[in-house]
Amino acid sequence: MKNQTLLSALYLMGISDLPSLQLLLFLLIFHVYFFTLIINLLIIFLVILDPRLHSPMYFFLGNLACLDMGCSSLTTPRLLFDLSTNSKMISLSACMSQVFFFIFFATCEILLLAVMSYDRYIAICRPLHYIQIMEWKTCVHLATGVWTLAMAYSLIHTVFTQRLTFCNSNIVQSFFCDVSKLLQISCSDTFVNLLSIFILGGLLGLSSLLMTFIPYITVFSTVLKIKVKEKRWKAFSTCSSHLTVVFIFYGALVFNYFRPTTSYYHTADRVVSVFYTLVTPLVNPLVYSLRNQELKAALLRLFKTYDIC
Repeated sequence: MKNQTLLSALYLMGISDLPSLQLLLFLLIFHVYFFTLIINLLIIFLVILDPRLHSPMYFFLGNLACLDMGCSSLTTPRLLFDLSTNSKMISLSACMSQVFFFIFFATCEILLLAVMSYDRYIAICRPLHYIQIMEWKTCVHLATGVWTLAMAYSLIHTVFTQRLTFCNSNIVQSFFCDVSKLLQISCSDTFVNLLSIFILGGLLGLSSLLMTFIPYITVFSTVLKIKVKEKRWKAFSTCSSHLTVVFIFYGALVFNYFRPTTSYYHTADRVVSVFYTLVTPLVNPLVYSLRNQELKAALLRLFKTYDIC
């Protein structure tokens, strides 16, 4: 038991061990991160500055942009540092910080996607009562509830993870501290951790999934009954944008966490981890901005207002 207190730092495997790829990966990831910040910041500024976007849907979209920037900023700067210095050691305290904020951002996004689904349900199925139901006070309460619940959920798992000791190996098969990878190398009893993930994660995940998809049964039924082609297309457009983001996010999580964890999959794990921590925060705003005419119009108005060519 003596060696259980020796490890005070962990080693992140990173994305690739090939020295010839380090510079290429650094440049690629840097540009992805740069455009992620620019596009998400642009959406936030448009939602704040353009009065025509002061509606619940864009309020929640602004929250989603904040989450995407947070998730990307949690892992990417550290990854860029590791690629440029080849220093992959991380202290346990820094690792636990990553664990907390990663679970926090991921949980926030899961809950927020469910709230956005509810917003689309009210807007399409109960349009006459939309203003009364989705008033600003309600929107703020929903957003506050999302962030608070995510913080509590993340804190629980972080406390349980902090109890772990690492004595046999300090090599994390990822480029950031992921709970699943930490459990694999811990020499502590992980029963409590696994039980909390199974019960709390299962309840949160299943309820969020049902709250996200069940409203769309009624939504699509209502949309198909709309006789005006323009209105029907607009409703389908906003719903398809939201569903695209939902499928991308859940697809990456399911692929990474709900399959066998053997050494054969380590490379695939890293690729998928890159996808949902770096690529997804860039894809989300692109999906909404490219498919949303109101955002495009707001962007043109911004360019005209500030005379940007």
